[in-house]
Amino acid sequence: MIDELKAKELSPLDGRYADIKELLSPFFSEYAYVKYRVFVEIKWLIYLIENNFLKTNSKDRDKILNIYNTFDIKSYLEVKKEESITNHDVKAIEYYIDEKLKKVGLESVASFVHFALTSEDINNTAYALMLKDFLSTLYLDKIEEFLNYLKELADKYKNVAVLAHTHGQPATPTTVGKEFKVYWYRLNNELTKLKQVSIMAKFNGATGNYSAFHVAYKDKDIVGLSKRFIESLGLTFNPYTTQIENHDYIVTILDLIRHINNIFLDLNLDMWFYISKGYFKLEVINQEVGSSTMPHKVNPINFENSEANLEVANGLLVVLTNKLPRSRMQRDLSDSSCLRNLGVAFGYSLQGIKETFKGLKKVIVNEEKITSDLNDNYEVLAEAIQTMLRKYGITNAYQTLKDLTRGKKINKEILHKFIKTLPISEEDKKVLLELKPNTYIGLANKL
Repeated sequence: MIDELKAKELSPLDGRYADIKELLSPFFSEYAYVKYRVFVEIKWLIYLIENNFLKTNSKDRDKILNIYNTFDIKSYLEVKKEESITNHDVKAIEYYIDEKLKKVGLESVASFVHFALTSEDINNTAYALMLKDFLSTLYLDKIEEFLNYLKELADKYKNVAVLAHTHGQPATPTTVGKEFKVYWYRLNNELTKLKQVSIMAKFNGATGNYSAFHVAYKDKDIVGLSKRFIESLGLTFNPYTTQIENHDYIVTILDLIRHINNIFLDLNLDMWFYISKGYFKLEVINQEVGSSTMPHKVNPINFENSEANLEVANGLLVVLTNKLPRSRMQRDLSDSSCLRNLGVAFGYSLQGIKETFKGLKKVIVNEEKITSDLNDNYEVLAEAIQTMLRKYGITNAYQTLKDLTRGKKINKEILHKFIKTLPISEEDKKVLLELKPNTYIGLANKL
């Protein structure tokens, strides 16, 4: 169904690619950011109760946790109304929780909301949880789904020989399946690295020294308390920071995603060229139109669309990875404004991946064209012949084949006539005479 509201949206992620926005909204929308911060505040308050900083009963804890559990869009609007007065987003969340506690008879607990914290304790922990959930419940699954499909293609086409091209010129043949396996391996490597990144958070006060907490509770193991709290959320504790978490782990994640995007970009470019050479045919959908004026056109638009969106994503990712590690002295606000664009960068990344996936599902190997091109390029066997001659200690083997083939069109007859004159065993002559471009694939089908 065409949504009239999308017609006036400025960003493609809000309009044309709104399905991607819906996937990301639970992690990176303003509503999600507020809700994650409410979660951190509530969990910290309950943690303080569990560690005997204040006395309550189990029913009281349920009431406190219920403030988060019942948080909805109406709650969000209450927070934003408070923020319009305070002009401070985290303080608005604190006041919102205070009001909710009062309504359930827990006004005495309110003084421990946001206890001994700075806003960035809440913010950085919220972002860490947002990233953790995004990666574990959405992004990694999308990449693994794509990897599974690439593996299917690699297995399906492992024996389909195809002319390779280096520098855009005919080169030693390969197989379609092996070339897909190259991309599977590259993406799988980066995915493995991404899974190993420690998602970090800090919980150490206004300048990273636990100063306020230490004044109030000199006898407590404050560092240990903070560490155990962060680890209870499934995060890695960062013990040394300024007011902000240093964002180094975020940069690692963004760099890995940018590199994954670049691998997808490389695949898009290759598929575009393979299609332009006729090695793949595009599925024809009768109702679709490829050109406003040329009726015959069936275009590789999914790979082109993916390319554009991945380039936009990578542009944002470069800006973020360059900016986030830098902050004036103990902090400035610029990182906060940048972090709000994480969802945008991830959105264009996912749109790009989606389009590549769609494109691959529309292509069909054109074995007739592939075979024709192989048979028309017998000169690619020159590598095999000169290597065989080297085996016999013939020092000018390379030059001999260069003179015969370089810049020339060689057919089967010319090559076979040449092979028969070679000073090698009849057995090895037979090997070379039986060799064809479509069988000169080395171990590609086994690889």
